[in-house]
Amino acid sequence: MTESVIRNKPGMASVKDLPILQDGPPPGGFAPVRFARRIPNKGPSAMAIFLAAFGAFSYGMYQVGKGNKIRRALKEEKYAARRAILPVLQAEEDERFVKEWKKYLEYEAEVMKDVPGWKVGENVYNSGRWMPPATGELRPEVW
Repeated sequence: MTESVIRNKPGMASVKDLPILQDGPPPGGFAPVRFARRIPNKGPSAMAIFLAAFGAFSYGMYQVGKGNKIRRALKEEKYAARRAILPVLQAEEDERFVKEWKKYLEYEAEVMKDVPGWKVGENVYNSGRWMPPATGELRPEVW
């Protein structure tokens, strides 16, 4: 396209015939240039972050407390069951001990029959306190 078509001036022969067209500010001038440092306010405020963190922490502690109560109740139930069955277990162990003790006394009488003055089943320590023997002979299945 020629300059005459663009500028709507037919018959122009030279560039010198072109009207002077200079860029300038728009009427009323340009808008003021913002040159001050302005940090945009992005994201939640510090107070909002603090409250959210505090809320999350509080909820977590509430859940931990609930879990502790449940765990404590289960542990108490387990201990109550153990306390309830303990007399039965102790009676069974006492019965087993008496049977084994009788076998042990028979064995001791047989082994020590030739020793003069030996009393079967008598404590050699004479402490006056009864204690079950801890020799392992009464309960070899544990070894």
